Amino acid sequence: MLRWVLPEYIQDALPAEAAKLEDLRRRLLDAFRLNGYQLVAPPLLEYLESLLTGAGQDLQLKTLKLVDQLSGRTMGVRADITTQVARIDAHLLNRRGVARLCYCGTVAHAVPSSLTATREPLQLGAELYGHAGLEADAEVIRLLAETLTIAGVGTSRIDLGHVGLFRALSRKAGLAADREEALFDCLQSKDLPGLHDLLGDVSADVRAGLFALPTLYGAADVLTKARAVLPDDVEIRAALDDLQQLATDLADLPVSFDLADLRGYHYHSGVVFAAYGGNSPVALALGGRYDSVGRAFGRGRPATGFSLDLRDLAAQVADPLMPGAILASGSGVAGFNEAVARLREAGENVVIELPGHGGTWREAGCDRHLVLRGGAWQVEPLQGE
Repeated sequence: MLRWVLPEYIQDALPAEAAKLEDLRRRLLDAFRLNGYQLVAPPLLEYLESLLTGAGQDLQLKTLKLVDQLSGRTMGVRADITTQVARIDAHLLNRRGVARLCYCGTVAHAVPSSLTATREPLQLGAELYGHAGLEADAEVIRLLAETLTIAGVGTSRIDLGHVGLFRALSRKAGLAADREEALFDCLQSKDLPGLHDLLGDVSADVRAGLFALPTLYGAADVLTKARAVLPDDVEIRAALDDLQQLATDLADLPVSFDLADLRGYHYHSGVVFAAYGGNSPVALALGGRYDSVGRAFGRGRPATGFSLDLRDLAAQVADPLMPGAILASGSGVAGFNEAVARLREAGENVVIELPGHGGTWREAGCDRHLVLRGGAWQVEPLQGE
């Protein structure tokens, strides 16, 4: 076996891509900080019961598992950072008021989420704890739109949904857990024949509402249509009222609706959203409200936030124009170290020439040359290779 071959769906980031990822990471975390979000860095490994607490079954198959040789307990390599941050808010920070937290780190997936996905996403996100009102949802959605703008991708649309609609319809249908799971799968794939087979014994109004969900997507008039076709139910009315209020509050953003988009419904508890931008055919960022996750750590707190894979986002961004390096020749000559220090203080990338270099300096990124001319150190265009 070739020792340099990586596992499937795992790849290195070479200099150009790594520079782009780091540039994005720094700029976006700086933007989060300016919005009041404090950086946290959860560990890569945790005991499995802690890592999966509150996440439902969504992360079970994605999580790589191993045995801790010190304790003998099963550990997991994190497949998502959101629940880790919820643990930090609930159990470590223990703040009474609003907490705004952000993060960026590598996660690992046991299986890729799609044929083109990596098994090692670089997850970046922001979470807001301690406020149950729609103001918090609106804030994180605006921050998400700002994130895509700062990255240079822009936001073509932000789809809003609400898991309360599905939960209310499922409750009224009286479905057992296995049928509810099958129903969820049909709605996610918009499988109308599958819905028909599942709902044969469900009351007519609930069946009509569930059939209607996959068709309820588009502009704000979808909410009006939803009120007409979904059963008259307190929980359904409240969910639609929330979406209507957000449509008003976010009128300056390209907001649309997809009432059958239930990704992460096992732990989401209210409004959910997906943001699209660039040339990506799939959502670049996902988020929503997950008020129940903190309860599993001993302190239930209202929570909403979003996350994205920085690798996917970087794929939509043009390579940054990176300035070339300066090749510095003359090590040991009087004034050389001072000249190099001045250039680096000015932000220049300076590469010290080493003896016996076998390659070309241009492949090392150099396009200029620091040389001693007439007793003064000066930078000139690099000649030759």
